Amino acid sequence: MRPRDLFDLVLLAFLWGGSFLLVRTTVPEFGPVPVAGLRIGFAAAFLLPILWLRGGLQFARGHLRSLTLVGLFNAAVPFALYAYAMQTLTTGYAAILNAVTPLFTALVGLLWLRDRLTAAQVLGLALGFTGVVVLVQGRIDLKPGGTGLAVIAALLASVQYGAIANYIKHRLALVPALATSAVSLAVGALALLPFTIAAWPEHLPGTGAWLRVAALGVFCTALGYVQFFRLLARVGATRAITVTFLVPATAMLWGFVFLDEVVTWNMLVGCAVILAGTTLVTGIFARRGVRAPAINSGDLRLRHDLLSSDRGD
Repeated sequence: MRPRDLFDLVLLAFLWGGSFLLVRTTVPEFGPVPVAGLRIGFAAAFLLPILWLRGGLQFARGHLRSLTLVGLFNAAVPFALYAYAMQTLTTGYAAILNAVTPLFTALVGLLWLRDRLTAAQVLGLALGFTGVVVLVQGRIDLKPGGTGLAVIAALLASVQYGAIANYIKHRLALVPALATSAVSLAVGALALLPFTIAAWPEHLPGTGAWLRVAALGVFCTALGYVQFFRLLARVGATRAITVTFLVPATAMLWGFVFLDEVVTWNMLVGCAVILAGTTLVTGIFARRGVRAPAINSGDLRLRHDLLSSDRGD
C-alpha cells in the first residue's frame, strides 16, 4: 500500500472513530433521535448535490423501494439505536460493538441466503461471538440505570447492518455506491423527520453542539463515504476493509483524550477476539490463492461498497 493510501486509510479510521465521540457528546443536548435525524440530514444534504452534478440520480430510478428499505435499516433505525446506546456507553465500547457487523453479515448470509462458509469462516464466527460474550460480560443489566438496553440496542443495530448488507448485495449490486448512499440517506432523513420534530429538545442547543452534529454528518458520514470510495478504487475492497481494525482503536483514543474514558480489560480482550474472528470470516489476511470467499461486511457508522455495493456505514 502506498504512503498516500495508508494515510487515507488512517484518516478514514479517525473520521469513523470520531463519529462515536461526536454522537456521545451531542446526544445529551439534542437527544438520540434528533442526533440521528440531523446526522443523516446533513450527510444527505452534502451528498445529493454531488450525486446530481455527476448525473447519478438516474441510477436510483426503479430502485426506490429497495433504497427505502436501505434508508430505514441502514441509516435511520441503526443510527437512532446507536445514539440511544451512547447515552450510557463509552465511545470505544460502542465502536467495538459496531465492529461485530461483519460477523452478523456472515451469519445472516448463512441463515437467510444459505451462503456456504468455509471451516475457517465458521471458526471465525465462533471466535468472534465469543469475543462479544467477553465484551458484554457484566453489562447486560436491565435494571433502571443499567447498560443492558444500550448494549442490546447497539447489537441490534449491527444485526440490521448485517442483514441490509446482504440485501444490498443481491438487490442493489448494479447501483453505484454513491447513488445508494445519497438516496438512502435522504430517505432515512425524511423517515426520521417527524420523530426528530417530536423529540426536539425544549431548549435549543448552543453553537458548539450544532457544529459537532454538523461535523458528524458532513465529515464523519458524508466525507467518510467519499474517502472510502476513493480507497476502494485505489486499493480494492480487501485492503479497504482493514479500516474495520482501526476504528475501535481510534474511537477509544478519541474517548480517552477528550472524555477521559477508561479502557477496561474486557474491552481490549473482547475487541482482540472479535477482530480475530473477523479476520477469519472475511479472509483479509489469508494467503493469496487460499483466501476464504469474501463476506460482505458493514460499518459503523455506512459502507455499502465494503459490503459489495457499499454500505458506506
